[in-house]
Amino acid sequence: MRRLFYFVFFAASLSACNAEKPDSEPLEALTEYVNPFMGTEGPGNTYPGAQVPFGMVQMSPDNEGGGWYRISGYDYPDSVINSFSMTHLSGTGAGDLYDFAFMPALTRAGGKNSPFDRTIGSTFSHDNETASPGYYAVRLDKDGTVVELTATQRCGVQRYTYSASPGMTPSVYLDLDRAINWDATTDSRITLDDSVTVSGYRFSEGWAQGQRLYFVARFSHSVTVADIQHRAIRGGGRGYAARLDFGSDVLAEPLVVRAAISPVSVDNARQNLEAETGGRSFDDVRRSADSMWNVELNKIVVETPDDNAKRTFYTTLYQSSLAPTIFMDVNCDYRGGDGKVHNTGGWVNYSTFSLWDTYRAAHPLYTITQTSRVGDMVLSMLAFFEQHGRLPVWNMQGSETDMMIGYHSVPVIADAYLKGIGGFDAQKALEACVATADYDSYRNIGDYKALGYIPWQRAEESVSKTLEYAFDDWAIYKMAERMGRADVAERFAERARNWRNVYDPSSSFMRPRGEDGKWLKPFVAKDYTKHFTESNGWQYMWSVQHDIPGLVDIVGGADRFSQKMDSMFNYMPLADDKLPIFSTGMIGQYVHGNEPSHHVAYLYNYAGQAWKTQGYVRQILTGQYRATPSGHCGNEDCGQMSAWYVLSSLGFYPVNPVGGDYDIGSPLFDKATIKLPGGKRFVIRAVNNSPRNIYVKSLMLNGKPLDGYILKHQDIMAGGELVFEMSDEPVK
Repeated sequence: MRRLFYFVFFAASLSACNAEKPDSEPLEALTEYVNPFMGTEGPGNTYPGAQVPFGMVQMSPDNEGGGWYRISGYDYPDSVINSFSMTHLSGTGAGDLYDFAFMPALTRAGGKNSPFDRTIGSTFSHDNETASPGYYAVRLDKDGTVVELTATQRCGVQRYTYSASPGMTPSVYLDLDRAINWDATTDSRITLDDSVTVSGYRFSEGWAQGQRLYFVARFSHSVTVADIQHRAIRGGGRGYAARLDFGSDVLAEPLVVRAAISPVSVDNARQNLEAETGGRSFDDVRRSADSMWNVELNKIVVETPDDNAKRTFYTTLYQSSLAPTIFMDVNCDYRGGDGKVHNTGGWVNYSTFSLWDTYRAAHPLYTITQTSRVGDMVLSMLAFFEQHGRLPVWNMQGSETDMMIGYHSVPVIADAYLKGIGGFDAQKALEACVATADYDSYRNIGDYKALGYIPWQRAEESVSKTLEYAFDDWAIYKMAERMGRADVAERFAERARNWRNVYDPSSSFMRPRGEDGKWLKPFVAKDYTKHFTESNGWQYMWSVQHDIPGLVDIVGGADRFSQKMDSMFNYMPLADDKLPIFSTGMIGQYVHGNEPSHHVAYLYNYAGQAWKTQGYVRQILTGQYRATPSGHCGNEDCGQMSAWYVLSSLGFYPVNPVGGDYDIGSPLFDKATIKLPGGKRFVIRAVNNSPRNIYVKSLMLNGKPLDGYILKHQDIMAGGELVFEMSDEPVK
């Protein structure tokens, strides 16, 4: 492996409100193992464009039209690019953003092409397309223009290399009225500030409501003709678009477009632009982005003869570091959950919290690899609580989408506190958690508190909501207990037992229950019904992450529990089954393509059959992931799908993602080194590891046998060595 000596330098005079930090450690060149196209084909819904770690800008191509496989703006099987926009969501199930759509084109000299011309899109070939962390490039078939993209935290930088064509003028189209999927422009503006600068704003509604983004774009060559137009759109706003023509000098030297965004104002966008791109060439910015990614990727160094597995590991580590996204300007301003402008005073505000997904593995991963960010993520949630009245459920762009269920800011906050990650007021954090859990008018919390479950007549997804509220309540209980708040701890410990109220012993399933306490009939566990969230009775059976021993006991003991687990993994769906949405990556009724199943393979550990956990984990690692466009079996979901792979390939996973217990699985690599704060290292070795030797024969932590199949967070963060001895024979 080559080693590069990077000094990660960033824009001059970075403020305290930047998360980027210099690093001068010699680093391995790990970006070469990342394939940003992973998940761009099929259900992954990822984008291949340029972004820095957790950056506010995601500079990426958009295909023509919308639709399920263009949720991220890009679908690998498509052959037309319609624009390059500055904001995107990674792997979600709903489509929004796509702000500030740029498109280079050759316009006939003297022609009357409208700025709203939607025929300027071009076909392209994947043979003429490439991507790496922080960089994307493509050659457009229509006129031979080469487009290159790179990014800083708040800026997208584009380089257009036009091909000379007689009678044609190099142009850039900027369309603020263009919208796909859930997104819709409500108002916008484009102003030509001077011969090389345009600015304006785009307000929109979509998945997130009341989105406001401002921009400033500066060109390396002067605009010769600016045709800026607007048209009325629904609601009384204006949809703006511009066609900007340039002289023949751009044929001799590429046109570079430096653009910054801000959630606050054009003036702030201008500050962002100057701070992060002032005096820097496209190649400077690209090298800096690559350096930043190498810093992130070098936090875990794996050693394996399997090059494909190494590529998959570093691609998933990359994709797990795209969100949450920084949502603030260099001067610390941001737009809050109340729609007003706030200033952090120094900490970094984050948004795009896909919490129903990411509380399970992505946020626990961050407590290992992003310890300096986790406190600020918690502060971001607490600020949102103060501005919005409850903790975020699934927020982005300073707006609450209320997508998915539960109040899963709570386990993220509790986990950070229980692991000793500071930087926030724990008492205020607990108060915010309790207030959110007691928000009676929100999604049947009042019913849940009064009855101990949510009756199916009063809400859809009643079983799933009951189970997830109970887990979140357990997180509050553990946080309050640690803080000595016995009054709070006792109340939420009791609420955490509510999962038992939707367990039906006659069917041995979690089941919808009515206002009269009776079970809903008929009930077929394998069928998708409105009583479960994106799942069926098989998949939500196991959603008691905080009390797996209690679940084992209520099912009938370890033998009965393991038999039921066997049934799940072997009960193959039939062609005419009414499967839930997102039923992908299936092994029997197990669905790796959706989050409720993600911890399930590890539950054999609790029934005395750890070898089955090891077998299924290795099967999922090698069968459900690969660093190719179709390499995700389900929505990537802002890092959760990738975080599962990262942690599981190291040999452990948080079945209960609060408090610091990691369940042992089957490590994929011969050696992995986690680089920790303070120069500490946690080394994981798998002796006799191979595709056949997937079973754990013995475990040694710092030279002593590991007690059971639980690894503690504090053991990882203290540094040391975990040694797996692997075998091809199950250890029963």
